[in-house]
Amino acid sequence: MQTEQRTFIAVKPDGVKRGLVGEIIKRFENRGFKLIGLKMVDVTPEMAEKHYGEHKGKSFYNRLIEYIQSGPIVAMVWKGYDVISGSRQLMGSTRPLEAQVGTIRADFALVKEYNVVHGSDSVESAEREIAIYFDENELCDEYDNMAEIVIEKLDD
Repeated sequence: MQTEQRTFIAVKPDGVKRGLVGEIIKRFENRGFKLIGLKMVDVTPEMAEKHYGEHKGKSFYNRLIEYIQSGPIVAMVWKGYDVISGSRQLMGSTRPLEAQVGTIRADFALVKEYNVVHGSDSVESAEREIAIYFDENELCDEYDNMAEIVIEKLDD
């Protein structure tokens, strides 16, 4: 059964530096997901630690913290039916060379450490990550996107 969800997506510093923000947004919009929050953010040490807290103590933790702070990110909240699994499908494997052809990471990334985009992996992580980067009043949920308008018209 499909359920409407929200998810957190970030274009990571390498994606921002390479000018891929528009292409990534386009792919999510083309899929029919609804953008309800968007901003460019310089990630603070506190934000980075909250974001990657589950990895604290692992050998790659410090590299993650340094990487996410190496330039601005574009933080986004997307809404849609099964948006979490759909987003992960759009992004592809975290290991770009294993990602399915046509996914964001297969098309634009070369190594796992610089894989262009981040997306929540569960409802719980989406809620946690959204709260790190957005206040609820920053989300614009009360408009109809084209997919919703089409569905509404078809139901008439």
